[in-house]
Amino acid sequence: MSITIDVGPDMEQQLRQAAAQAGLAPETYIIELLRERLSQSHRHANNERSISPSETELLLQINQSLSGITWARYHELVAKRKVETLMEDEQQELIDLTDQIETANAQRISYLVELAQLRRTPLDALMHELGLKSTDHD
Repeated sequence: MSITIDVGPDMEQQLRQAAAQAGLAPETYIIELLRERLSQSHRHANNERSISPSETELLLQINQSLSGITWARYHELVAKRKVETLMEDEQQELIDLTDQIETANAQRISYLVELAQLRRTPLDALMHELGLKSTDHD
């Protein structure tokens, strides 16, 4: 099935930005948002318990961990490195972006571990439940 939705330029920019920050294609990001929303609606319809404020805060932190990364620039620099056209100043910029990504990923994992402990569930089960998987960005 195919559904076409017209969104304004502001919404399109927000979706593209959020998708880039999540390291996903816009279409994939939108599908994930819809799945999450439909899952929430289904849970509420079945009167399942809502999540606690602690869980909500952790989920927000998990989803925001990589928001400060300029993914387009990172991928551009990685591509230049692969074809050996990376300049010295770009090399340092790539190192700085990589450091930011590693720090953000470490923080994100710590939030995931905390949420798994709070829910008393294994980390891999929580990641599966949240639709998260390990990704390689270069």
